[in-house]
Amino acid sequence: MRAIDVLMEEHRIIERVLDALEKAASALGAGQPVRPGFFLDAADFISGFADGCHHHKEEGVLFEAIVASGMPASEGPIPVMLMEHEQGRAFTRGMRDAARRLEAGDAGAARQVVANARGYVALLRDHIAKEDEVLFPMADQLLSADRHDAVLQGFARIEREDAGAGAHERFLALAAQLEREVAPGSG
Repeated sequence: MRAIDVLMEEHRIIERVLDALEKAASALGAGQPVRPGFFLDAADFISGFADGCHHHKEEGVLFEAIVASGMPASEGPIPVMLMEHEQGRAFTRGMRDAARRLEAGDAGAARQVVANARGYVALLRDHIAKEDEVLFPMADQLLSADRHDAVLQGFARIEREDAGAGAHERFLALAAQLEREVAPGSG
C-alpha cells in the first residue's frame, strides 16, 4: 500500500464525521434539539483521530519526507497545509468550548457551536480536496521507494506509539456512533 493511500483512507473516515457534524450543526442552527455532547464527541474524534493521528502522520512524517525530497518547506503547499491544520485546531477548540457552555445551560452558545462546526467542515472539505488532488499526487511522484518505505514505517510508529493500541478501532466506532446519532429516524 502506498503512503498516500493510507492517508486517503483516513480522509474517507474523517469525511463521514464531517457529514455527521454538518447535519448536527444544521439541526442545532435550525433550533432543533441536539445533544451538546455530540459536538464534544466530534471534537474528541477531531482531536484524537483527524489531528492527533492523521495530521500527525502528515506533519511529522510525510511533509518532512516531501521536503527532504526537494519540495520547499517555506512556500508552496506545505505551509498552506500547516496553516490549515492550525485553523482546524482553532475551530475545534471553539466548538468544544461553546459545546461545554451549551451543555452547562448557556443557550446562546449554540450560535458559536454552529459557527465553529460549520467553519471546520468547510475548511476540512477544501483541505482534503487539496491534499487528495494536488499534494498527495505530488508526494507520490517525489518520494523514492526507500523514502516511501520510511514514510510507511513512520506511520506505523505513530499508530503504535502515539495513537496507542486499539485507537483506530475506537475512532472508527466513534465515527459510526456520530453517524447513527444524526441518521434520519434516530431522534
